[in-house]
Amino acid sequence: MSLFAVHYSYSDDTRARDEHRPAHREFLGSLAREGVVLLSGPYADVDEAPDAAMLILRGDSATELVELLREDPFQQQGLVEQVAIREWTPVLGHWFDQALADEL
Repeated sequence: MSLFAVHYSYSDDTRARDEHRPAHREFLGSLAREGVVLLSGPYADVDEAPDAAMLILRGDSATELVELLREDPFQQQGLVEQVAIREWTPVLGHWFDQALADEL
């Protein structure tokens, strides 16, 4: 399995995002329990850039993850305007040493 960095750009509809956030987080939480989602969260600089988030996922291919993420309630409600996925190859760092080195 490979690691992928996923960038979500959200729509401006904050009210709808607030409404569907519990389902969105439950969906991502279920993927975390399966070992697919390693990290997920919004970017902190929302005053300087459009609302967006980064997810670090484990999977066999970007295509597989695109299909899987289409089940995200945020995507099903049209609240994600753009999804960018790039395979990522970490080579060092504390998290790598502790959790990833043996798996990659």
